[in-house]
Amino acid sequence: MTATTIETQPQPAGAGSPLLEVDSLALQLPVDGEYRPILRGVSFTLAAGEALGLVGESGSGKSMTVRAIDRILPPRARLEGTIRFDGQTVADLSGAALKKYRGEVAMVFQDPRAHINPVRRVGDFMTEVLRTNLGVKPKAAAERAVEMLARVGIPDGARRLDQYPHELSGGLLQRVMIASALLTEPRLLLADEPTTALDVTTQAEIMAILDDLRRDFQLAVLFITHDLDLASAVCNRTAVMYAGEIVEVRQSSLLHTDPLHPYTSALGAARPDISESAHRLQAIAGRPLSALEAPLDACAFAARCQHHEEVCDSSHPDLVAIDGGLTRCVRADDLRGRLGVSHD
Repeated sequence: MTATTIETQPQPAGAGSPLLEVDSLALQLPVDGEYRPILRGVSFTLAAGEALGLVGESGSGKSMTVRAIDRILPPRARLEGTIRFDGQTVADLSGAALKKYRGEVAMVFQDPRAHINPVRRVGDFMTEVLRTNLGVKPKAAAERAVEMLARVGIPDGARRLDQYPHELSGGLLQRVMIASALLTEPRLLLADEPTTALDVTTQAEIMAILDDLRRDFQLAVLFITHDLDLASAVCNRTAVMYAGEIVEVRQSSLLHTDPLHPYTSALGAARPDISESAHRLQAIAGRPLSALEAPLDACAFAARCQHHEEVCDSSHPDLVAIDGGLTRCVRADDLRGRLGVSHD
């Protein structure tokens, strides 16, 4: 296995050191009595005020990467590599330093109903951290909660605080989750597929809210999704994951027209284009591999790849720089400019 330390792309103009640095992250979990790989050499950086998309099919390692950053991994997990936040190594944090870190890194989960106690009022959920961890008085905490609800497009916040989760729609409840996450004034927001359970219109509204908040608060956002288009809506760059490793990092606006890896191209082609007449979807052959199934001495995507050649089965590709992006493909030079998505 090759775990190459890399810089994912130059930081935005004027940016200093990255706020978040993930360097050669490797994760193993016990499966059937033995430790098996879940993440393999994952590296990327994220600057303050920047949004990075993390895209891939189920089992690619997106959520485990986020959980490693948030230090909420399963028991007995073995983690190698380094996660640094504002120059500090996250694994070394404890006590007051760890408490401060958890206040500066907020998480928005996929299903808000699974993470909000259904028998407690919305106001209790939103103000708990302010009251118990930060010592904010109940009245002041409620006022801050109402202000934040207004920022995410929920009017009449005082009435909403008195409601129970079942009285709110999925879209409203996800806005509550976002508002709650921002109450501690975090510097990094980890958004783990926050729009998956929502209809298309509500998805667009939530994405617009996240983008506005990022700009207003200079908030760094790590956005997890399986949808390239959603990532492109708010993310400056997108990292594509397959079988527990990053296979491409690219400016989001170029993922469809000029992808660098066959997997990225296949993901884009498999999504219907609502601006064109209906076509048969170009499904990706086979099934996605998890890291624990992937070969260590070959390309993990080779068996599903339309551009597969014998060389793909004989070596594990490194992540290499091409035209301002990064790709993990031994045929990267040969395929340059031939992978743009077509629905013909």
